[in-house]
Amino acid sequence: MTGWLHHLIVLPIVLPMVASAIMLLLSDRFRQGIALGTTALLVAIAAALLMQTMAAGEPWVGSYRLGNWAAPFGIVLVVDRLSAMMLMLTSVLGFTALLYALARWDRAGPRFHVLFLLLLMGLNGAFLTGDIFNLFVFFEIFLAASYGLVLHGSGQERVSAGFHYISINVATSLLFLIGVSMLYGVTGTLNMADLAVRIPNVPPEDVTLLESGASILGIAFLVKAGTWPLGLWLPRTYAAAAPPVAAMFAIMSKVGIYIILRLSMLLFGDEAGMAASFANDWLLIGGMATIAFGTVGILSANTLTGIAGHYILVSSGTLLAAIGTGSERVLAGALFYLVSSTLAISAFYLVVELVQRGSAGEEAVSEPVFEDEYVGAHAVEEDNEIGVAIPATLAIIGGGFAFCALLLSGLPPLSGFIAKFAIIDGLLAQRQTVAPQTWLLIFLILGAGFAALIATMRAGIDMIWTPEDVKTPALDIVEAVPIAILLTICLSLMLWAGPVMSFMEATVSNLDDRAVYSGAVLPEPPAESARP
Repeated sequence: MTGWLHHLIVLPIVLPMVASAIMLLLSDRFRQGIALGTTALLVAIAAALLMQTMAAGEPWVGSYRLGNWAAPFGIVLVVDRLSAMMLMLTSVLGFTALLYALARWDRAGPRFHVLFLLLLMGLNGAFLTGDIFNLFVFFEIFLAASYGLVLHGSGQERVSAGFHYISINVATSLLFLIGVSMLYGVTGTLNMADLAVRIPNVPPEDVTLLESGASILGIAFLVKAGTWPLGLWLPRTYAAAAPPVAAMFAIMSKVGIYIILRLSMLLFGDEAGMAASFANDWLLIGGMATIAFGTVGILSANTLTGIAGHYILVSSGTLLAAIGTGSERVLAGALFYLVSSTLAISAFYLVVELVQRGSAGEEAVSEPVFEDEYVGAHAVEEDNEIGVAIPATLAIIGGGFAFCALLLSGLPPLSGFIAKFAIIDGLLAQRQTVAPQTWLLIFLILGAGFAALIATMRAGIDMIWTPEDVKTPALDIVEAVPIAILLTICLSLMLWAGPVMSFMEATVSNLDDRAVYSGAVLPEPPAESARP
């Protein structure tokens, strides 16, 4: 990537940062257009970066040195297949969630668009950064934005869940800093590529301290991923958030998964001179426990948002357990599952509001909490006659709900089934004799899908197809289009499952090649002078 194309790597961070600053200076009527245009540009930029990684016939890593300072001393951004895929997923979710919010939710409180773009900036930075300390900086940016978005729309439940969410993440940030400090104290660097070079040379007496720092850092990421018992906050917080905010938050739990996968394959393992099972056994156990807890939560949830929140735990547990297996074949299927499940959950959160709007269990009107919330903002939330009620609306909403339910359940032939089949196939192909924990993981994956099918079927019957007092909800085009986009992408994953799986396999292979990553980031060592 040369010329002006090289600067595409920094644009996913700079563009939302500049746009959010400009919006603070403008009136409300300009903010919608700027925010929507920015998210559309982010989709185009992410697509260009993704195509660049796919165009390379061999493992390819692009780096961008801010200020042209050489790594590991300067700030460096790094893009490869995995980070480009996560950028694309984040951009698509950002565009669809913001488009959905334009119907009414962006007017339910102040500064929604500014906070939304800052959230995208932090997420994009977390996926692009090549430095662990800057990873902490971007974590804090998107967490600070998420604090405001959780409270968006007000109401006592949102404020209560929001304060719980804030307190958990402040404690997590402290663990993050402790882990980062320990890593720096042992290695003298926080650049990921430099760490990959230095960790194999850590003296034996410092290995325990290094592993302790990595473990503390890992706990911080596991909290963000929603791992049991560290993720008990997640279902309640996501259920309390406004629908487009919850749809966007579906990607936030995957940030912890992304970092764990990135650091475990880049910094630890046999090539680093450490046992490959340094944390794999704990990830496998924690992942299976999270799946089990999420499955019980799905069956016991009495709201659709509760089902969605607990399914996020199931998806996080499945991904963590897949990382814990240490199998590239399983990881390729897990990446397919990451994309499919995140898109499906995001669409489900949006569909859920439409279903609840037409049922008797309508959400109560929220009251203002903060003094600066302008008059009339909450009147939007109680106005349910947005759009035009047509006879086919209920069928459209019911069809979208059924499609989401099938995706979450993993029934054939949809992308959710293909992803789970790829994971199970990889698990069974690891060795000739399948270990008991492998059979348990397979049982939990299949059981979670069955539980999701039961819960969504029960909710669909109770809220859509059988009640006599169900009314036909009004549906705005800007609410239908985002859901259609997300479900169409899921359908495309099914139709082009072969090429998508090939890309995921290449992505995992790319991750395992730490020499390519370090070579793209670090300057080449000076050639030794020839001896006479």
